[in-house]
Amino acid sequence: MIRYLKRGKDVQVRADDDAKVRATVEGIIQAVEARGDAAVRDFSRQFDNWDPTDFRLSTDEIEKARKSLSAREIDDITFAQKQVRNFAQIQRDSMKDVEVETFPGVILGHKNIPVNAVGCYIPGGKYPLLASAHMSVLTAKVAGVKRVVATAPPYQGAPHPAIVTAMSMAGADEILVLGGVQAVVAMAVGTQSIAPVDMLVGPGNMYVAEAKRQLYGRVGIDLFAGPTETLVIADETADGEMCAVDLLGQAEHGPTSPAVLLTTSEQLARDTMAEIERQLAILPTAAIASVSWAEYGEVIVCDTQEEMLQKADELAFEHVQVITRDPDYFLQHMTNYGGLFLGARTNVSFGDKVIGTNHTLPTNRNARYTGGLWVGKFLKTCTYQKVLTDEASALMGEYCSRLCHMENFAGHGEQANLRVRRYGTRADVPWYQPVPALEA
Repeated sequence: MIRYLKRGKDVQVRADDDAKVRATVEGIIQAVEARGDAAVRDFSRQFDNWDPTDFRLSTDEIEKARKSLSAREIDDITFAQKQVRNFAQIQRDSMKDVEVETFPGVILGHKNIPVNAVGCYIPGGKYPLLASAHMSVLTAKVAGVKRVVATAPPYQGAPHPAIVTAMSMAGADEILVLGGVQAVVAMAVGTQSIAPVDMLVGPGNMYVAEAKRQLYGRVGIDLFAGPTETLVIADETADGEMCAVDLLGQAEHGPTSPAVLLTTSEQLARDTMAEIERQLAILPTAAIASVSWAEYGEVIVCDTQEEMLQKADELAFEHVQVITRDPDYFLQHMTNYGGLFLGARTNVSFGDKVIGTNHTLPTNRNARYTGGLWVGKFLKTCTYQKVLTDEASALMGEYCSRLCHMENFAGHGEQANLRVRRYGTRADVPWYQPVPALEA
């Protein structure tokens, strides 16, 4: 039996909150479409109190940011980017162009073609998330994207030097200091000073995620990556301190970040809840994490490992930390998750910052149908066809003509019939009755 020891906000309350977000985002999109740079500047003043001469950083400003960091800080960014680049390159190398003769005289193939221009949003209002620069900019460059625009909001009234440096080191072609929905919309639709991109990527708060949702179709997106979610799956082999640390470590992202414990041990569940209260009393980010835990935190107790698997797949969370006797059970059987973090020695923070996998992952149950950001998201797998012989063209034409006739597609059928007449040994196609307009 699956039972809750703690539940978060009511589903309807969350839906009402989402409706307010949608309306706000719609208004910003319409304003930027109508007034371009002027609207972007107005929103930047309103939301970030940020009104620079130019939102785009110059080469000198980028170099100034880099020089303000210590050698150790540069080394740490370099190490993290090396891990991310290495795994992204391994993924890219696994994707092969193909060309094969599938039938005598018929050549089919596909090419993996990079998107031409990508806009990368790096969150940085509350926390300077320089890791998102590695995950988006660097991965796009490994994929071969020609133009990468990276943007982050100002941090405490100025460009954050570590974010700017990480963007530059990752290979960004243009760096903007611009945040929120206005930044995402400016990159998507273009303004007088910002050329539009073909695709938007990167995590963000609920407003940024909603902006990407509304802009999808006009541009491509990586996925719907809203407020961070974390699920800790634990059995009696785990302890309350570690479970609490791993829950609060993600709850601090923002006041709407769900953190859920799923366990077969009611004792562990109660130990973890007590430990969370203890840690919140000393956690420097408790002002945020405590709201997230109070309103979105949940504790679920199951009787069996199989029930935990069932519930975990139903939740389809972004991050899934497994601290059980046999964590590989979930690797082998779980199907809905953004990223799995297996065993007590690993944790979500490793994946967020340094270990090499991408931290932009699906939220809001979207893991049911997509994985996270990876090098393949920046590639279009496009097919092509070649028919090399008369015989192949005529034979394909005969089959195609009959199939078109079954579907009443006269024009399609005539495309096939023309090839039969031109390249075949017979001049008539008796199974097809051409329409008068085509006969003429």
